[in-house]
Amino acid sequence: MRKLPVLLVAAFLFTAGTLFANDSESTDPKKDLAIQIGDLLEDNTFVLKENDLTAQVLFTLNHKNEIVVISVDTDNEVLERFVKSRLNYKVVEVPVSKEGTMFTVPVRITG
Repeated sequence: MRKLPVLLVAAFLFTAGTLFANDSESTDPKKDLAIQIGDLLEDNTFVLKENDLTAQVLFTLNHKNEIVVISVDTDNEVLERFVKSRLNYKVVEVPVSKEGTMFTVPVRITG
C-alpha cells in the first residue's frame, strides 16, 4: 500500500515533464521567422503614392542563419531595393531543419 503514493507521484511527474517538453516544441518556426522579418522591415520612411505596396519575398537561410534573398516579386522597384537591403544577410534566431530550405513571405507596406 505504501508504494501506491510513490507510484502516483512518479506518474504525475512523468506526465508533467512530457507536457512541458511538448509545449516548447509547439511553437511554429515559420511564424517566428515571419515575426522577425516584420521587425527587420519596421521603421521605414516610405512616402506612398498608393495605399499599399505588396511583394512576395523568396529567400533561404544559410548555415549561419542569415537570410539570403533570392527574389522580391513586386512592381515597385523602391520596395524591392528596400526589402533586399533590410533582409539580405541579417541573422535570425530560428532553428532550420535543413540548410537551403526555401521560404516565401508576403510583405505589405501600408500608408
